[in-house]
Amino acid sequence: MHRLFRRSLAAFSAVVAVAVTAPATAAASQDTSSEAALSGRPAFRMPFECGQTWLGSNWQGHSPAHSIDWNHYDASGAPDDYGRRVFASAGGTVLSSYYSTSNGYGNTVVIGHGDGWRTRYSHLKTRSVQQGATVSRGQKIGEVGKSSALYDLSPHLHYEQIHDGQVVVAVVQGVTWSDYLKRYQTSTNRCG
Repeated sequence: MHRLFRRSLAAFSAVVAVAVTAPATAAASQDTSSEAALSGRPAFRMPFECGQTWLGSNWQGHSPAHSIDWNHYDASGAPDDYGRRVFASAGGTVLSSYYSTSNGYGNTVVIGHGDGWRTRYSHLKTRSVQQGATVSRGQKIGEVGKSSALYDLSPHLHYEQIHDGQVVVAVVQGVTWSDYLKRYQTSTNRCG
Protein backbone atom coordinates (compact mmCIF):
# COMPACT_ATOMS: atom_id res chain seq x y z
CA MET A 1 0.00 0.00 0.00
CA HIS A 2 2.79 2.42 0.91
CA ARG A 3 4.64 1.53 -2.31
CA LEU A 4 1.55 2.32 -4.44
CA PHE A 5 1.02 5.58 -2.54
CA ARG A 6 4.66 6.60 -3.05
CA ARG A 7 4.48 5.82 -6.79
CA SER A 8 1.25 7.80 -7.14
CA LEU A 9 2.72 10.68 -5.17
CA ALA A 10 5.89 10.64 -7.32
CA ALA A 11 3.85 10.59 -10.56
CA PHE A 12 1.60 13.40 -9.31
CA SER A 13 4.66 15.46 -8.27
CA ALA A 14 6.22 15.02 -11.70
CA VAL A 15 3.02 16.18 -13.43
CA VAL A 16 2.73 19.19 -11.13
CA ALA A 17 6.42 20.07 -11.66
CA VAL A 18 6.02 20.00 -15.45
CA ALA A 19 2.77 21.98 -15.30
CA VAL A 20 4.26 24.62 -13.01
CA THR A 21 7.65 25.02 -14.72
CA ALA A 22 6.46 24.86 -18.34
CA PRO A 23 4.76 28.27 -18.30
CA ALA A 24 7.69 29.75 -16.39
CA THR A 25 10.14 28.33 -18.94
CA ALA A 26 8.07 29.66 -21.83
CA ALA A 27 7.77 33.04 -20.15
CA ALA A 28 11.49 33.11 -19.46
CA SER A 29 12.33 32.40 -23.08
CA GLN A 30 9.97 35.15 -24.22
CA ASP A 31 11.32 37.67 -21.70
CA THR A 32 14.95 36.94 -22.49
CA SER A 33 14.60 37.42 -26.25
CA SER A 34 14.86 41.22 -25.86
CA GLU A 35 17.41 40.75 -23.09
CA ALA A 36 19.42 38.51 -25.39
CA ALA A 37 19.48 41.27 -28.01
CA LEU A 38 20.56 43.77 -25.37
CA SER A 39 23.14 41.35 -23.99
CA GLY A 40 24.97 41.75 -27.32
CA ARG A 41 25.57 45.35 -26.27
CA PRO A 42 29.16 46.51 -26.77
CA ALA A 43 31.19 47.07 -23.61
CA PHE A 44 30.66 50.84 -23.64
CA ARG A 45 33.09 52.98 -21.67
CA MET A 46 32.62 56.56 -20.57
CA PRO A 47 33.54 58.91 -23.43
CA PHE A 48 36.20 60.67 -21.35
CA GLU A 49 39.85 60.42 -20.38
CA CYS A 50 40.92 57.65 -18.00
CA GLY A 51 40.48 58.59 -14.35
CA GLN A 52 38.24 61.62 -14.92
CA THR A 53 35.12 61.67 -12.74
CA TRP A 54 31.98 63.12 -14.35
CA LEU A 55 28.46 63.78 -13.04
CA GLY A 56 25.83 62.09 -15.18
CA SER A 57 22.21 63.19 -15.11
CA ASN A 58 19.26 61.33 -16.55
CA TRP A 59 16.33 63.45 -15.44
CA GLN A 60 12.58 63.23 -15.81
CA GLY A 61 11.48 64.99 -18.97
CA HIS A 62 14.91 64.72 -20.59
CA SER A 63 14.54 64.26 -24.32
CA PRO A 64 14.93 61.66 -25.47
CA ALA A 65 14.26 59.45 -22.47
CA HIS A 66 17.24 57.36 -21.28
CA SER A 67 19.86 59.85 -22.50
CA ILE A 68 22.59 61.12 -20.15
CA ASP A 69 23.95 64.64 -19.78
CA TRP A 70 27.57 64.59 -18.55
CA ASN A 71 29.24 67.45 -16.64
CA HIS A 72 32.72 67.83 -15.14
CA TYR A 73 33.65 70.00 -12.15
CA ASP A 74 37.01 71.18 -10.82
CA ALA A 75 38.19 70.64 -7.23
CA SER A 76 36.30 73.72 -6.02
CA GLY A 77 33.04 72.52 -7.61
CA ALA A 78 33.06 74.93 -10.55
CA PRO A 79 32.06 73.54 -13.98
CA ASP A 80 35.11 73.01 -16.18
CA ASP A 81 33.92 70.68 -18.92
CA TYR A 82 33.86 73.15 -21.84
CA GLY A 83 36.46 72.05 -24.38
CA ARG A 84 37.33 68.75 -22.66
CA ARG A 85 38.05 65.94 -25.09
CA VAL A 86 35.34 63.41 -25.97
CA PHE A 87 36.32 59.89 -27.01
CA ALA A 88 34.42 57.03 -28.68
CA SER A 89 32.91 54.82 -25.98
CA ALA A 90 33.26 51.78 -28.28
CA GLY A 91 34.82 51.16 -31.68
CA GLY A 92 32.82 51.41 -34.90
CA THR A 93 32.05 53.50 -37.96
CA VAL A 94 31.02 57.16 -37.91
CA LEU A 95 27.51 57.10 -39.36
CA SER A 96 27.10 60.88 -39.21
CA SER A 97 29.01 63.97 -38.17
CA TYR A 98 26.96 67.14 -38.59
CA TYR A 99 25.57 70.35 -37.15
CA SER A 100 21.85 69.97 -36.48
CA THR A 101 19.64 72.99 -36.99
CA SER A 102 16.35 71.12 -36.54
CA ASN A 103 16.41 69.31 -33.19
CA GLY A 104 18.72 71.23 -30.85
CA TYR A 105 21.58 68.70 -30.91
CA GLY A 106 24.08 71.15 -32.43
CA ASN A 107 27.39 69.52 -33.32
CA THR A 108 26.69 65.80 -33.28
CA VAL A 109 28.58 62.57 -33.94
CA VAL A 110 26.81 59.22 -34.29
CA ILE A 111 28.88 56.02 -34.26
CA GLY A 112 27.57 52.61 -35.39
CA HIS A 113 28.92 49.65 -33.43
CA GLY A 114 27.24 46.77 -35.28
CA ASP A 115 24.20 44.61 -34.47
CA GLY A 116 21.93 47.67 -34.39
CA TRP A 117 24.00 49.52 -31.76
CA ARG A 118 24.85 53.22 -32.00
CA THR A 119 26.02 56.01 -29.72
CA ARG A 120 25.21 59.70 -30.15
CA TYR A 121 27.36 62.56 -28.79
CA SER A 122 25.76 66.03 -29.02
CA HIS A 123 26.27 69.73 -28.21
CA LEU A 124 29.95 69.33 -29.11
CA LYS A 125 32.21 72.36 -29.43
CA THR A 126 34.16 70.62 -32.20
CA ARG A 127 33.88 67.40 -34.20
CA SER A 128 37.12 65.53 -34.93
CA VAL A 129 35.74 62.78 -37.20
CA GLN A 130 33.83 62.67 -40.46
CA GLN A 131 31.09 60.35 -41.74
CA GLY A 132 32.51 57.01 -42.90
CA ALA A 133 35.58 57.09 -40.65
CA THR A 134 36.45 53.98 -38.67
CA VAL A 135 37.13 54.76 -35.01
CA SER A 136 38.47 52.69 -32.16
CA ARG A 137 37.33 52.92 -28.56
CA GLY A 138 39.14 55.82 -26.95
CA GLN A 139 39.73 57.72 -30.18
CA LYS A 140 39.03 61.45 -29.95
CA ILE A 141 35.78 62.39 -31.73
CA GLY A 142 35.30 65.96 -30.49
CA GLU A 143 35.21 68.34 -27.53
CA VAL A 144 32.50 69.14 -24.99
CA GLY A 145 30.54 72.22 -25.96
CA LYS A 146 27.17 73.91 -25.74
CA SER A 147 26.19 74.02 -29.40
CA SER A 148 22.51 74.13 -30.34
CA ALA A 149 20.56 75.96 -33.01
CA LEU A 150 17.46 76.01 -30.78
CA TYR A 151 18.57 76.41 -27.16
CA ASP A 152 20.92 78.49 -25.02
CA LEU A 153 22.77 75.75 -23.14
CA SER A 154 25.45 75.46 -20.52
CA PRO A 155 28.36 73.21 -21.57
CA HIS A 156 27.77 69.47 -21.27
CA LEU A 157 27.92 66.28 -23.32
CA HIS A 158 24.57 64.80 -24.31
CA TYR A 159 25.08 61.02 -24.68
CA GLU A 160 22.77 58.28 -25.96
CA GLN A 161 23.01 54.52 -26.45
CA ILE A 162 20.70 53.44 -29.27
CA HIS A 163 19.63 49.92 -30.24
CA ASP A 164 17.66 49.25 -33.42
CA GLY A 165 16.74 52.93 -33.69
CA GLN A 166 15.50 53.36 -30.10
CA VAL A 167 17.35 55.13 -27.29
CA VAL A 168 17.74 52.53 -24.54
CA VAL A 169 18.75 52.62 -20.89
CA ALA A 170 22.51 53.08 -21.04
CA VAL A 171 25.02 50.68 -19.53
CA VAL A 172 28.38 52.38 -19.08
CA GLN A 173 31.33 50.33 -17.82
CA GLY A 174 28.87 47.76 -16.46
CA VAL A 175 26.80 50.36 -14.60
CA THR A 176 23.12 50.60 -15.61
CA TRP A 177 21.83 54.17 -15.88
CA SER A 178 18.15 53.67 -15.10
CA ASP A 179 15.93 56.70 -15.59
CA TYR A 180 16.00 59.71 -13.25
CA LEU A 181 19.51 59.18 -11.89
CA LYS A 182 22.15 61.72 -11.01
CA ARG A 183 25.49 60.29 -9.95
CA TYR A 184 29.24 60.42 -10.43
CA GLN A 185 31.20 57.86 -12.42
CA THR A 186 34.93 57.61 -13.17
CA SER A 187 36.10 56.81 -16.69
CA THR A 188 38.07 53.67 -17.52
CA ASN A 189 38.35 54.63 -21.20
CA ARG A 190 41.92 55.06 -22.50
CA CYS A 191 43.41 53.48 -19.37
CA GLY A 192 45.88 51.42 -21.36
